[in-house]
Amino acid sequence: MDKRFWAILGALLIVVVGAIWISNDKKGNNNNTNVAPTNHVEGQGTTGVKLVEYGDYECPICGMYYPTVKQVQAEFNSKIFFQFRNLPLTSIHQNAMAGARAAEAASLQNKFWQMHDLLYENQNSWADASDPTTYFTDYAKQLGLNVTKFQSDEASDYVNNLINADLNAFNQTGQQEATPTFFLDGKYISNSKLVDSSGQPSATKFAAIINSEIAAKEKTSSK
Repeated sequence: MDKRFWAILGALLIVVVGAIWISNDKKGNNNNTNVAPTNHVEGQGTTGVKLVEYGDYECPICGMYYPTVKQVQAEFNSKIFFQFRNLPLTSIHQNAMAGARAAEAASLQNKFWQMHDLLYENQNSWADASDPTTYFTDYAKQLGLNVTKFQSDEASDYVNNLINADLNAFNQTGQQEATPTFFLDGKYISNSKLVDSSGQPSATKFAAIINSEIAAKEKTSSK
């Protein structure tokens, strides 16, 4: 075997090892854990329809959608399930992960939705803060949480793993990371279908899409 053969063999070996290293590196970046995605769900869901939002607490567009989404939740509370999952866009929102940790820490004391609401309602206060955790501690006190436990949970690997599990679940949808992102019964809904002519989130647009899905499900179940 000449030197040329060994050179080719060596090059192939480098390619194979490199491919394995890249694959493993990607797996690490996906933050794979054995923790299941979060399951924060409201509503009675009598029709079996589920609206899922992937959101970022620091995202100003999510903040803009928040009042409309709350209105839709209230209107359809008896008919659908509404679920929120974390999608912190940390590359552009410096405090997004901290906000998600605060919500998940509150969830461990059964106050997820209350903290979720406070984070959006006070977004302008903490979003650009150098240390947003001081705000979150104040919110925990407002909600009557055990603050010591809240702070411990907020910094825990378990809470980080919950958020990463949500990120992994979103990545499996095949959609580009953007917030808010909505799915109705597993089907992606473009935000362009949820806004009015001025570009503002519209409860009427949400209602039309949800009612259409309810009607389609009822029609299918009646066959």
